[in-house]
Amino acid sequence: MPSMSDQCPWCSAPIAPGPKCPKCGAIYAKAEAIRLHGRAPSPDDELKPDMSVEMDSAESSMTYGFEELAITDPALEWKYCLFALPTALILGVIFHAFELGHFLQRTFLSMPLHELGHAFTSWLCGYGSIPMLWVTRIPDHRDMLTPIIVASLILYLSFRAFRAGNHTLVAAGCVLLVLQTIGTLLIKKDTAEALITFGGDGGAMVFGMLLMTTFFYGKRTQIYKGSLRWGFIVIGAASFVDTFATWWTALHDYNDIPVGEIEGVGLSDPARMLQWYGWSQAALVHRYVGLGVICLMILTGVWIWGMFQARLAMQDAGKRPASPRHK
Repeated sequence: MPSMSDQCPWCSAPIAPGPKCPKCGAIYAKAEAIRLHGRAPSPDDELKPDMSVEMDSAESSMTYGFEELAITDPALEWKYCLFALPTALILGVIFHAFELGHFLQRTFLSMPLHELGHAFTSWLCGYGSIPMLWVTRIPDHRDMLTPIIVASLILYLSFRAFRAGNHTLVAAGCVLLVLQTIGTLLIKKDTAEALITFGGDGGAMVFGMLLMTTFFYGKRTQIYKGSLRWGFIVIGAASFVDTFATWWTALHDYNDIPVGEIEGVGLSDPARMLQWYGWSQAALVHRYVGLGVICLMILTGVWIWGMFQARLAMQDAGKRPASPRHK
């Protein structure tokens, strides 16, 4: 095989030590072979250098953009990236519009993320909470062990991401460490408890957004290979729509704020924030709506980016020589 230049065959970044490009994740040798011959070498190529080996499309992989994608039909993937997210959101709105659909949506899809939002916020604030399906057990006081466990886990995952060259996750880990430092050491107990209460519906929107974005990432993981992304995008859309719609409605009529008591739990989260922590109705509603708008902006950006990457992959695949089975 001809020697490679001093640039990565796919992203044109300077060649770095090691077999893989740190910028786009492409394996140099495989990327060069695909660029020159339209396919990556198989183990038989070393024994039969003059024979064309037909590759199984289910096991072949091609390098697109920043990561190596196991995509057999780039054109179909582009259509998925174009329509999947809007369709999931529209279905979420339709379910929310009907009483039964709203009940199922809230009970089985958005409520688990709501409780995870409570728990995750509490962990960042130093509380050893235990999330369950419809309730989260939150202790009355911070403890010493929870911050150590949370910080250690964030550092470990950030180190793994760094070793894998995933700078996005490394940056996310740094942000989480900063938030944990602020939440655990710098804010007072009452403020932390108010944030934990706010983190229920806030977390349902944020985690819903994150689940939807997984549709466009992780093509080398089971999120893509095992079709988990289809379940994630449906759950994420249902959770986000259910929660955001509640506060968007309340924005136009404060009487729609879900105050009251919940059997077995006590006051609802909005009632606690209004009565216990002194939040005004306007502040409560505008903070939730503002968070939802930010999530929508991020989601729109990821959607556009995902479509752009899928479009480039489709165009790139069209320029490559056909494999022997398609000639």
